[in-house]
Amino acid sequence: MSTIFSKIIRKEIPAKIVYEDNDVLAFEDIEPQAPVHILVIPKKEIPTLNDLTETDAELMGKLFLAAQKIAKEQGFAEKGYRTVFNCNEDGGQTVNHIHLHLLAGRSLTWPPG
Repeated sequence: MSTIFSKIIRKEIPAKIVYEDNDVLAFEDIEPQAPVHILVIPKKEIPTLNDLTETDAELMGKLFLAAQKIAKEQGFAEKGYRTVFNCNEDGGQTVNHIHLHLLAGRSLTWPPG
């Protein structure tokens, strides 16, 4: 499988990267839904949340810890932020590589819309 995220991981196409370690990459969304909209992805290719296995539990935790670190470094942790995963078409997933949306920079309402 090769998605746009795989190409970003391999540095084949540019992205505004805000965080990277051995397992996780985070970059600015090209179609932001909030003043801050960062995608946090595992470097391991996992198409959807339905494809996770128990061996992915630690990796999923690393995505959330990366989001927390980014929020603190960019100064919006205390004010607040939202993290979201979409799964498959009806869930709003448009790229078949799991990704955590990190949204901040304005008051976020619920339900979203």
